[in-house]
Amino acid sequence: MRPGRRILAGMTEIKPHAAHWGYFDAVVENGRVVAARPFGRDPFPGTLIEGMPDLVHAPCRIDRPYIREGWLAGRRQGVQRGQDRFVPASWDQVTRLVAEEVARVRAEHGHASILGGSYGWASAGRFHHARSQLQRFLGLGGGYTAQVTNYSYGAGMTLMPHILGTNDPVTGPATDWRSIVKHARLMLCFGGLPLKNGLVTAGGGGAHEYVPMMKAAVEAGLRFVNIGPDRGAAADFLGAEWVPIRPGGDAAMVLAMIHAIVAAGLEDRDFLARCTEGWEKLRAYVMGEAEDGVAKTPEWAEPLCEIPAATIRALALEAAAKPTMVTATWSVQRAEHGEQPWWALVGLASVLGGIGKPGLGIAFGYGSINGMGTSRRELPSVSLPATRNPAGAFIPVARVTELLERPGEVLRYNGRDILLPDTRLVFWSGGNPFHHHQDLNRLSRALARTETIVVSEPWWTAIARQADIVLPATTTLERNDIASSSRDRFVRAMHQAVPPQGMARNDHDIFADIADALGYRERFTEQRDEGAWLRHLYDRFRRACAALGEEVPEFDRFWAEGHIEFARPEQDFVSFEDFARDPQAAPLATPSGKVELYSETIAGFGDEGVPGHPVWKAPREWLGGDLSRHPLHLLSDQPATRLHGQLDPARVARASKIQGREPIRMNPADAAARGLAGGDIVRVFNDRGACLAGVVVTENLRPGVVAMSTGAWWDPQETEAGPLCVHGNPNVLTQDVGTSPLGQGCAAQSCLVQVEAWRGPLPEVRVHRPPEIAEAG
Repeated sequence: MRPGRRILAGMTEIKPHAAHWGYFDAVVENGRVVAARPFGRDPFPGTLIEGMPDLVHAPCRIDRPYIREGWLAGRRQGVQRGQDRFVPASWDQVTRLVAEEVARVRAEHGHASILGGSYGWASAGRFHHARSQLQRFLGLGGGYTAQVTNYSYGAGMTLMPHILGTNDPVTGPATDWRSIVKHARLMLCFGGLPLKNGLVTAGGGGAHEYVPMMKAAVEAGLRFVNIGPDRGAAADFLGAEWVPIRPGGDAAMVLAMIHAIVAAGLEDRDFLARCTEGWEKLRAYVMGEAEDGVAKTPEWAEPLCEIPAATIRALALEAAAKPTMVTATWSVQRAEHGEQPWWALVGLASVLGGIGKPGLGIAFGYGSINGMGTSRRELPSVSLPATRNPAGAFIPVARVTELLERPGEVLRYNGRDILLPDTRLVFWSGGNPFHHHQDLNRLSRALARTETIVVSEPWWTAIARQADIVLPATTTLERNDIASSSRDRFVRAMHQAVPPQGMARNDHDIFADIADALGYRERFTEQRDEGAWLRHLYDRFRRACAALGEEVPEFDRFWAEGHIEFARPEQDFVSFEDFARDPQAAPLATPSGKVELYSETIAGFGDEGVPGHPVWKAPREWLGGDLSRHPLHLLSDQPATRLHGQLDPARVARASKIQGREPIRMNPADAAARGLAGGDIVRVFNDRGACLAGVVVTENLRPGVVAMSTGAWWDPQETEAGPLCVHGNPNVLTQDVGTSPLGQGCAAQSCLVQVEAWRGPLPEVRVHRPPEIAEAG
């Protein structure tokens, strides 16, 4: 398949393409990507696409296969990685070595001793989706240990099927903004509605409609309340009231709001009776009539969440008097006991009776990703079919360190005991756990327990530097693909813009050759190359659309025109509308068929700290605890200048750094107490680790709270005080514990630190250039 091309002048070409941060046209001159122009149909394109040329031609590209020098010398299990030089290798050599290692580990230790690690964000393209390709390769070979849930909302996505029977309020479709604009008059936003997250769509997006939709809501008179420690999490144009809650206090505040509504006799008794299960038990807990005997009044909540009781009561009564939408960002559940505030919010929405009503109810994705609340038809997306994992082994994704540390032990998750296998081989493709994971020094020590780490990756990220065998992969602009997302109205042709750089190869071709060495190439490729796969996947998508009455053009026309646009639906979408109208005719997929404010299933798990209804529990690390050594609460949010760790070497992210370090935002009072000013370099530390950062002083954060975005590539250097990330990765500080035995999600937002001025020479940031390379043997 030859991609179409348009010649502007001389050797300039324009190629349609896409990334998770938006559709764009790649401008190519003399074989190099020189610019990226926003997709013409996008009403609010972001700046992140400007960094695409930097990624393709970055100095930190992996130019050829490499092998860790110590691994070749036999220094394998028990060796701390990241210090050795890398030896250049040929593709034939690494293909043979990887195939031999996979075969050996399967024969000696079993299929589950291979961890197939990837996080799925490597490409908006659905065929060259690294996680799908890796899982296909490992699954067809006999199996592996997989990862389930995610870092973004893993605790919530485990909880919601028990409570609402679906994860739609988390992932979409959710009640659309058109309906909110028409019907809601108050929107309670726990965690705010951050604009930066609205620039990202998994699978790519042709229309960033987040900002226009929120502006329409403002013009319609919708009142926003930003309940969170960061005033900047709600854009100025929203005119939002800021309720600067103490981090970790959300569940206490929500339970107190329920108490205030019930005490005033304003609960929606009809909805509670018809549509919920277990309201009596939750009510007894909230009103102090059962269990601990403590009424969860606004006065009880005030010292926990540090919001005046009068404010809590006023917001609760206002919500009971107005059509109200209740929402929380994904970040709210990324904390110890993170399931509880989301469960409590379902309780609040039930008490208000808004679930299933136009523009009202509950959702957990507004403010977390583009496409939540966008008006769109529910149509299939282009995707590579999933491959079965015959081994059947899995762990929650955020528990990878425990997997490596505790072979043969049991991990409790969602009511079941998971026997942790003895991991000997880690195969990572298209992801960087040293961005997503917590307590990175501990993760690095845990990886030393493995025998071999294989990484397929375009850049020298932290996980590539920890690898034993490094396989250079292409970037999206070096291959053809199709971008498609269930949250977006567009499908995009991604034309190859430049040839593969250096010796980089497509993941599919890499795995096909390894599968060939293991004897199953034909099953892996199904005798299709890239072009044949794209036609096959598109034809499956086209047939699925036709079955729903939606005609899409044939492949050749789609490829030439560059995109498909689906019409908006005429009707507004309202979550749970049929259920609320008649719960018996349209029951939820819960055991009771109703909203489970008390879950017999969860109660039956018998896990400590996870009863059958939402409760308040104090985190181990929070501002209500011991602050004698680490008195500041660290929030590690998603960055505005990149997607996770992607784009960190690119121009937009580089421009945000302070003397090459990741910024840390501080309240003026906290900065002044430490003699700090904007632009200073500081050491941020706790007992888990330390990193450098550049100070930004802002009144948008409540006192006692500091914030660093994740995604600065981990750059550890040894100091007298221990390992120091000189670049500013906050995950050297965050604690690696599960939210609870129920969800076992990421609990990064429960984290205490101290900040002090950096007095020594400023170490060089080295992570954006290749590691030391040895001469080939």
